[in-house]
Amino acid sequence: MKKLSAVGGASLCCLLLLWVIHSHRLREGQLAVGTCEIVMLNRDSNVPRCTIARQTARCACRRGQIAGTTKARPACVDVRIVRSRQWCEMAPCLEGEMCGLLFNRSGWTCTKGSGHIKTVTPLPKEPS
Repeated sequence: MKKLSAVGGASLCCLLLLWVIHSHRLREGQLAVGTCEIVMLNRDSNVPRCTIARQTARCACRRGQIAGTTKARPACVDVRIVRSRQWCEMAPCLEGEMCGLLFNRSGWTCTKGSGHIKTVTPLPKEPS
């Protein structure tokens, strides 16, 4: 019984050490799988009644997913949505907003009942 207890204690200690190492690596800039973070956000309000915002996000998506937008936040979405440019399928607008595709599918609009319209046009991914 003492041997079993010692082996169990050693195993628990080893697992704890691995968890600490993994947590430390995530803190050093690695994202957890399936998550995104905003790395740059620029706003320009020079035009009256119009704000132009540019945002860059970094994502660690699972296989079959790609960086997209869900509820106005960066998120991992099905790659099929982005390739087919069916932007509204990724639920990019906030609750209470209506999503609409731009006529050339270059982006989407989120419209509130008050008439406020937000237009989003994703930039193509730059070659690595």
